[in-house]
Amino acid sequence: MAAESEALRERIRKAMASQTQSNINVLSSLHAVLDELGYVPDEAIEEVAESTGTTINTVWGVASFYTNFRFTPPGDHIVEICWGPTCHLLGATIILQGVLDDLGMSDEGDTADNRLTLKYNTCLGACSQAPVISVDHRLMGRQTVESARSIVSQLKPGGGH
Repeated sequence: MAAESEALRERIRKAMASQTQSNINVLSSLHAVLDELGYVPDEAIEEVAESTGTTINTVWGVASFYTNFRFTPPGDHIVEICWGPTCHLLGATIILQGVLDDLGMSDEGDTADNRLTLKYNTCLGACSQAPVISVDHRLMGRQTVESARSIVSQLKPGGGH
């Protein structure tokens, strides 16, 4: 476990060191970790505090304030369903309900087997392609409930991926 924790800390330090902006702070460091790992583990809170010369409490305060930070690893695949106005008007509600039903979920979150993380997204920035979903950061536009269900079913065990 110690070697695994040290390898994680090394990935965290590398992610923080890769920042190129002139003002590196707690928030930017947390985003760098999130981009690298997909979540913010306890080790990252400690590493960010040390790197930025702040306290663990300060870093935790920033991380817990913003809803886009998660503190557990995401599923193997991340599915986001756009909930912005255009997508909403063009069928996001039906798509969302269909995907939730297929996954046996009642709200966004992780499937029981941690295979998928389902998230609502207020804007995926592709309104001309609405309704839009994203699978592992790959945008897929002009979705129907049937096409979205098919895409998500391929991500489940035995589904073809």
